Amino acid sequence: MKRLFDLLVALTLLVLLAGVFVAVAVLVRWKLGSPVIFRQQRPGLHGKPFDLYKFRTMTDAVDAQGNPLPDSVRLTPFGQFLRKYSLDELLQLLNVIKGDLSLVGPRPLLMEYLPLYTEEQAKRHQVRPGVTGWAQINGRNEISWEEKFKLDVWYTENQSFALDLKILALTFAKVLRSEGISHANHVTMERFSGSKSV
Repeated sequence: MKRLFDLLVALTLLVLLAGVFVAVAVLVRWKLGSPVIFRQQRPGLHGKPFDLYKFRTMTDAVDAQGNPLPDSVRLTPFGQFLRKYSLDELLQLLNVIKGDLSLVGPRPLLMEYLPLYTEEQAKRHQVRPGVTGWAQINGRNEISWEEKFKLDVWYTENQSFALDLKILALTFAKVLRSEGISHANHVTMERFSGSKSV
């Protein structure tokens, strides 16, 4: 039922938002250049890697040694606008259709985090990751990694269709209010380096 619901909603949104997709793609190409689509390998169900799709929000600016500049420098006002209203995430509907993502589930993080999880935190990979999730409506990037993982694990142990509908409704409200986008002095979320207490 969850997979069928994901497919129906994702396909419907792709049709309804086709004009928005085109407009965002054209603006990204104009303001940030190529590539328009940002692809990054992320861990999916049971940690299996897949390519996550997003609209690009940062420039390719590098320092004298060729290393990428900090996110706060490369993230342009236009990129901030895309992130503020989660427009950069629209392409993840394609991941939902492919079966990489569900509409609701723990957010797919970086592959390099996999060996850093505690046994309890790793439970977040027992379900398909999502475009939005329980942690996103309960703080998103404003809460600590430990709090975020506890919320993710709680979802894996308590998921239901009714809970998914609640999360989707609250996500829409959060996007409209642009809540939880940044964490402390970071433009998104500081990198995870392992739990302080294992």
